[in-house]
Amino acid sequence: MKTINFPFIAVALGLMLMLVVVRGSQIGEDGTTTLPLLTLLVVSEFCFFVNAIGAYIGIKHMYATSIKPAYAAVTVVCVILAARFMWLGITLWPL
Repeated sequence: MKTINFPFIAVALGLMLMLVVVRGSQIGEDGTTTLPLLTLLVVSEFCFFVNAIGAYIGIKHMYATSIKPAYAAVTVVCVILAARFMWLGITLWPL
C-alpha cells in the first residue's frame, strides 16, 4: 500500500467508527451508555490518531506535489474528523 492512499482509508474508517461512537454513547434508561465507556474512549482515541496521521500524510503529499481538489477535500475531512474524535474523547471522559 502506498502512503498517499492512507487519508482515504482514514476517512472511511473514521466515518464508520464515528457512527459507532455516536450510537454507542447514547444513554439508556438505567443511565449507562450502550457501549462500555472504555470501549468508546479507545475507539475515539484510535480514530483520532488514524485521522491525524491521515491529515499529516495528506498535507505532506500536497506540499510535495500539486494540490488536487479531491485529495485536499479528503485531507480536510481527516482534520475535521481528528478534531471531532478528540472532542468526543474529552466529553466522554467522566470528571
